[in-house]
Amino acid sequence: MPVTAVRRAGLVGGLLLLTGVLTACGGPGAQPVRVLYAGSLVHLMERGLGPAFGSQSGRRVLGYAGGSLALAYQVEGHLRRADVFLSADPSVDQQMALAAHGSWVSWYATFAQAPLVVAYRPTARMEALFGSQPWYLALQEPGLRVGRTDPQLDPKGALTVTLLERAAMRYHAPALDALLSTGRDGAQIFPEETLLGRLESGQLDAGFFYRSEAVQAHLPYVTPATSLDPGAVFTVTVLRGAPDPTGAVAFVRFLLGSRAAAIMNAGGLDVVRPVLAGDARAVPPGLRALLPGRGS
Repeated sequence: MPVTAVRRAGLVGGLLLLTGVLTACGGPGAQPVRVLYAGSLVHLMERGLGPAFGSQSGRRVLGYAGGSLALAYQVEGHLRRADVFLSADPSVDQQMALAAHGSWVSWYATFAQAPLVVAYRPTARMEALFGSQPWYLALQEPGLRVGRTDPQLDPKGALTVTLLERAAMRYHAPALDALLSTGRDGAQIFPEETLLGRLESGQLDAGFFYRSEAVQAHLPYVTPATSLDPGAVFTVTVLRGAPDPTGAVAFVRFLLGSRAAAIMNAGGLDVVRPVLAGDARAVPPGLRALLPGRGS
């Protein structure tokens, strides 16, 4: 299900479930840099990137996590203001660039990617289940509590649907379609920023995550075949009307630097050479040298 084709119906209820995650770093008197970021980056932001940026710059990061599309709609609805936006799908940036959606984004750059994996609780039962058969068969175990995110609010949820649909066709496994059908009543669907905690606390047996989330949480996982796995592409941009454009530039420069790259690689993300998309003329001067690419 393409993220850009997402319907707005049901977004209000989804947004009410959205929880803000605060990352505070740097000196207590520093002007905070407000960053909205995909919920899959919570661990990296709270325990790695945020503190490292604070120690390097002396500035705090005031961060809020959630499904990328849900955050985009909060910005569009003037429910949230921010300096920087980190998405898990370029199509979210493309949507935010449209005049009909407020023209909040004029450019963005890719900076990392991660495959989608099936992570599970590190128990003897789960180890035996996933260690003895392919992941798509293990997921069909009766009574298995599987979690995923909402495809209408989060790119990871949409990628999960794509993965399961491809796997159902590849492996002639209609039970995977049934797994999706079971989830349509909301039984499998949770906010992105709470899904990992539910697995770690034992409320779920398995779930769909990016590899970086499983690595950071020290969870065992199975990676589907590359030809099936749509994966995530992470992007960064400075939002229109950023309250602190200087701080925004400082954070993006840090994110695209070697120290942040080392943190992200260690956390299971594949750091890629930044590629610019959108209006190159709108890129702040302090970032232009770091963002060569295909900007218009």
